[in-house]
Amino acid sequence: MNQATKKQKKMMIAMQRGEITEYYVYLNIAKKVKNEENRHILERIAHQEKSHYEIWTKIRNAPAKPRRLVVLYYRVLAFIFGYTFTLKLMEKKEGAAEAAYRLLSSIVPEVARIAAEEDVHEKELLALLDEERLHYVGSIVLGLNDALVELTGAIAGFTLAFSDAKMIGLTAVITGIAASISMASSEYLSSKADNHPHPLKSSLYTGVAYIITVIILVLPYLLIQNNVFLSFTIMIVSVILIIFFFNFYISIAKDLPFKKRFLQMVAISLGVSLISFGIGWLVKQVFGLDV
Repeated sequence: MNQATKKQKKMMIAMQRGEITEYYVYLNIAKKVKNEENRHILERIAHQEKSHYEIWTKIRNAPAKPRRLVVLYYRVLAFIFGYTFTLKLMEKKEGAAEAAYRLLSSIVPEVARIAAEEDVHEKELLALLDEERLHYVGSIVLGLNDALVELTGAIAGFTLAFSDAKMIGLTAVITGIAASISMASSEYLSSKADNHPHPLKSSLYTGVAYIITVIILVLPYLLIQNNVFLSFTIMIVSVILIIFFFNFYISIAKDLPFKKRFLQMVAISLGVSLISFGIGWLVKQVFGLDV
């Protein structure tokens, strides 16, 4: 420890605080998890983090305090997005820690063992997590994707066919609610036919995902009623943001590639919008609609 530079000593303190912070993150989340097996996995990782903290404490011969705001941040994140996404996101942010391990391993032999456990053991344990909400990702994708493709296309057509933002918004709401009920019913029947243990819950995930998407897409037309093209632009931006955040969530929680899935969904949604926009223009020209 004496031969360590000032920079290396700062890195050691940061690593020590990181370990004790993650110990409390895992422990706090574990307390809220109902599934016994998942709770034991999280407790195992928490105790591993604490053992790493104790190694750093022995090396430095001094304790360190956890970052309380970071603990609170991940606790809130887990409440909103689920613990699988939250913890995997936390682990993905540890790229800088790997560089620190390499720099410190020359003066602290124990660092190699900590690095190996961080890199392999924790990833293996996190892969064992079985969070209920992730079982319904397919149902959410169904509701979200259908709402984005169908409703974006419908609103694009309405925007060119009609000039009244309020009429476009209300027509889209009626279309969206009817479509959400239809999609939820179809998902229920499909899940039941596939012997899914909870077909009603699957249909609810599909329906709720559809309704939330409808609200986000229609809102610009109900709030900005003097410029339908501005509302349309905001809706398109909203579509891209929904696709981005949803695919980011899935890519982290289920370890799936992000870029390809994101670009595919954007291309499909915007492609349908462009075609519907053209159909709306054609209808307006042929029938002379100006509502």
